[in-house]
Amino acid sequence: MALQIKIFTFNDFAENTYMLYDETNQCIIVDPGCKNAREQNILASFITENELTPIMLINTHCHIDHVLGNAWVSRQYQLGLYAHELEKPTLHMQPLVAQMYGMPYDESPQISGLLHEGEMINVGTTYWKILFVPGHAPGHICLYHEASNTLIAGDTLFEGSIGRTDLPGGHHETLIARIQSELFTLPDETVVYPGHGGPTTIGKEKSTNPFF
Repeated sequence: MALQIKIFTFNDFAENTYMLYDETNQCIIVDPGCKNAREQNILASFITENELTPIMLINTHCHIDHVLGNAWVSRQYQLGLYAHELEKPTLHMQPLVAQMYGMPYDESPQISGLLHEGEMINVGTTYWKILFVPGHAPGHICLYHEASNTLIAGDTLFEGSIGRTDLPGGHHETLIARIQSELFTLPDETVVYPGHGGPTTIGKEKSTNPFF
């Protein structure tokens, strides 16, 4: 079994939570957006039924819709949180953001493991490269699996769109520049799995995305 990607769409923002695993049955949980017991059970049942062992909890960035399940995942599977250092202030703001939206928030653990640009991390025998793509959030990272041309893009690039840049720490020109230098230099056949909506490809976005 080669790389497997399971997508869960959770919470009121229709956020995509990703589970990455291979034949070793080790898995990485990326951006757990599960907001309540029902959504937590969906995630847990998949892990149990497929006999997976979660070894890493990663946030591409720390906006509220991507961190709602952090606390539960961390407790359930005894995992620390990995993210870019520049996301620490973003994560610190999320209790206030949750209050503004009027939503319950089980406060996320703090970032205990730092992800650095160019670093390689592995799940089983599958290696992912950390790409640094700020602009939507100051410390936004993407995960790239070169062997299968797969990109976990978070809220950087969507089918026909890009991440919003009007939130604290956002910067439109930076996001455009980093997508062009970090993502559009990947092979055209690279499949892009975004934080919201369905997958697309780098080639399609280079040729049809109205922001470029």
